[in-house]
Amino acid sequence: MAEAAQARVQAAVEGAVQALERDSIRGMQGTMFRCSARCCEDASASMQEVQRCIERCHAPLARAQALVTAELERFQDRLSRCTLHCNDEAKDALEAGGAEAKVRGQLDACLAACGDQHLRMVPAMAKKMKDGLAALQQ
Repeated sequence: MAEAAQARVQAAVEGAVQALERDSIRGMQGTMFRCSARCCEDASASMQEVQRCIERCHAPLARAQALVTAELERFQDRLSRCTLHCNDEAKDALEAGGAEAKVRGQLDACLAACGDQHLRMVPAMAKKMKDGLAALQQ
């Protein structure tokens, strides 16, 4: 049961990230590459000037990638804390003399609940990332 919840969460997050990449990041990548190419076309610029120009072109995409990475890390941290809580409860139940099969069932149910809870969070996380990317592009 817990594995199915994990797979659903993973599929939802991957779908959200793919949509962001397709709808926002890919355009930013194209802009960055075109900008960088223009930097290289300036025959009068020094090597350092070209390098600084390219770095300026890369900056918006780097900020976008940092925004997405930070949001995904926050999501993963929250999911990890939830699963650690489930593991702690199972360990406490076993130490208190609970039957292993019963504790395993409770652990699976707790982990599935974590997955379901975080699955419901994916649309809001995706919207937050999309809004953040839109703000970067203005």
